[in-house]
Amino acid sequence: MNQAPATKVLVIGYVWPEPRSSAASGHVMQILETFLQQGWEITFSSPAGPGEHKADLAELGIREVPIELNSSSFDTFIAELAPDIVLFDQFMMEEQFGWRVEKHCPDALRVLETSDLQSLRHARHQRLKDRLKASADENDFSELFAPALREEFQLMADTDLAKREIAALYRCDLNLMISEVEIELLREQFGLPGELLHWCPLMIDPPTITPRAFDEREHFLSIGNFRHAPNWDAVLWMKSTVWPLIRAKLPKAQLHLYGAYTPPKATALHNPAQGFHVMNWAEDALQVMSAARICLAPLRFGAGIKGKLVDAMLCGTPSVTTPIGAEAMHGDHPWPGAVNVSAQALADEAVRLYNDPVHWQQAQTAGYQLLTDRYQQSVHGPALINTLLHCQNNLQTLRSSNFTGSMLRHHMHKSTQYMSQWIEAKNQKP
Repeated sequence: MNQAPATKVLVIGYVWPEPRSSAASGHVMQILETFLQQGWEITFSSPAGPGEHKADLAELGIREVPIELNSSSFDTFIAELAPDIVLFDQFMMEEQFGWRVEKHCPDALRVLETSDLQSLRHARHQRLKDRLKASADENDFSELFAPALREEFQLMADTDLAKREIAALYRCDLNLMISEVEIELLREQFGLPGELLHWCPLMIDPPTITPRAFDEREHFLSIGNFRHAPNWDAVLWMKSTVWPLIRAKLPKAQLHLYGAYTPPKATALHNPAQGFHVMNWAEDALQVMSAARICLAPLRFGAGIKGKLVDAMLCGTPSVTTPIGAEAMHGDHPWPGAVNVSAQALADEAVRLYNDPVHWQQAQTAGYQLLTDRYQQSVHGPALINTLLHCQNNLQTLRSSNFTGSMLRHHMHKSTQYMSQWIEAKNQKP
């Protein structure tokens, strides 16, 4: 009996995955591992150069093929590969390569993995900048943390980035959304059909080791890629306001900051006398997280869900964050630590958790329960596969019901095609 050929998947990444540097790359790796469990054949391509902490995809059995922007060499490559599914990692890759995929593999399922809504993150960043210009008060940012979805929509709607990103979502057959809040925003405010959106949060297997106890841990930890603007802003707020308030009550406490691609402006903040230690990149993020008593994540803007806070739960480390940090992460469950809006309240909560072993243990237990109820790979992995198979089996019906996507593909891809061909011809001139 002949066995059916394995499903072939092409993933086009904005960058090569670095799961130890960013939650976005970690999410991509979880998706790839889900595909591997199905026995699917995976090719990963990117026009970017390999980063310092690039994952070894070949070791996992994933073919690695570099590609070029604005080059017809991609046409030959994808026509020969003939993938069944093409996954774009970030909407810019759909903009660059979507028309080529449609032209040479029209029956391939086109999927966009978002990690977060970039236009939402950028709009929130602009709102923070406006707030900082208008007021020197670095304590209370409560007005930034509780906007209605309609307000978020109005922040985004007039931006070029939102128009590009939402158009890419429409043009794809399916979009993998990591945040339920963003799904609601897209459906209720931007009018995207629900069948274009699939909830795919971080997928984590429950911890199998006993975590370190309260009295086996010390100090505070904050972690995150320094190139990611929300992380850098959080570092600055901790340095100027949040950490001094904590240190005033815990004069011997230390804050250890870890992150990939540490710039000179970050190392310049290193000040042991203030207990403020910039530690650069962590070889093993879970190891340093497991040694800390509290994880600090005072994020003033951002989108998606936060990998560092899932890692904290995995390590049994209570976390203190803002409503932006906790957004779309815990549903009806209690937060495994504390959530607040002002620097003073965040500092007070952090000190309480640091000093109170009973409160700390309750937070640790809440984190494990949250992981089990919302993030299990054994739940979300099969759900993802089932949705992809459903879309493949009903592809023409889905596309015929998405006239907006068809219209946007027609106009956007024609203009992109001609621009790309013009750039390629220009580059080939002697």
